[in-house]
Amino acid sequence: MEKNNIKKRVRQGYAKVAGNVSSCCAPSSTCCSTSDKALDISKKIGYTDDELRSIPDGANLGLGCGNPVALASLKNGEIVLDLGSGPGLDCFLAADKVGKEGRVIGVDMTPEMVEKARDNAGKGSYGNVEFRLGEIENLPVADNSVDVVISNCVINLSPEKKRVFEETFRVLKPGGRIMVSDIVLSKPLPDKIKESDDAYIGCISGAAIREEYIDTVKAAGFVEVSIIEEMTIPIEEWVNDPIAASITEKLNISAEEAKDILGTVASVKVKGIKGN
Repeated sequence: MEKNNIKKRVRQGYAKVAGNVSSCCAPSSTCCSTSDKALDISKKIGYTDDELRSIPDGANLGLGCGNPVALASLKNGEIVLDLGSGPGLDCFLAADKVGKEGRVIGVDMTPEMVEKARDNAGKGSYGNVEFRLGEIENLPVADNSVDVVISNCVINLSPEKKRVFEETFRVLKPGGRIMVSDIVLSKPLPDKIKESDDAYIGCISGAAIREEYIDTVKAAGFVEVSIIEEMTIPIEEWVNDPIAASITEKLNISAEEAKDILGTVASVKVKGIKGN
């Protein structure tokens, strides 16, 4: 798929998601989940009951693959940028940690998501959070202006990951840091999966090989880059999973082959620092 077509398909896919409570980037997802399903998914990937109760209704669509805020060590007064902020879940959690003296900026390329996030911010009276429409490859954020960049299961959707991390490096202050939850692969995918729009929107076919992902972060200029947490999905959890069923049906492959493909997928939390 061409870069522009990928972005168009992703934007269209997540515009639909914005109107539903659904999950496209986590196990046991169908893109038509109930709110209870979204809560269940969020708990499995690291969110606490207290965190999920603290956010406005509609801010959790179960779209993540981790909880970057939990490990970002946010401090009062810091400026935080969320890449691909969706309906605002991580922005609202970050806002509570940086306090009224801090600030949180969410950037998303889908107008429907930005509108939803702004509505949620109004519901929760978040005066220290703003949402901007833009692409993570071309951030609408000034140079050297934020302390921390977080992202949750979004960079894998970009066809220009190198550019994303270069932009992230640009907007961070010297000494600033990243804490990214994302999807990576342990081995290359078959061509028919790589070429599948559904698998791309589902955060599978756009994912990079683990080592290549880390090399891309380092190449952007970050130091002390490491994976601080990794979660692979046990094969048994994929049995009869809607994603596996969808891939099996649409791409005409066996259930065993689908499980093998999905078994290469892992959720990682990656940290890095912009040197002074």
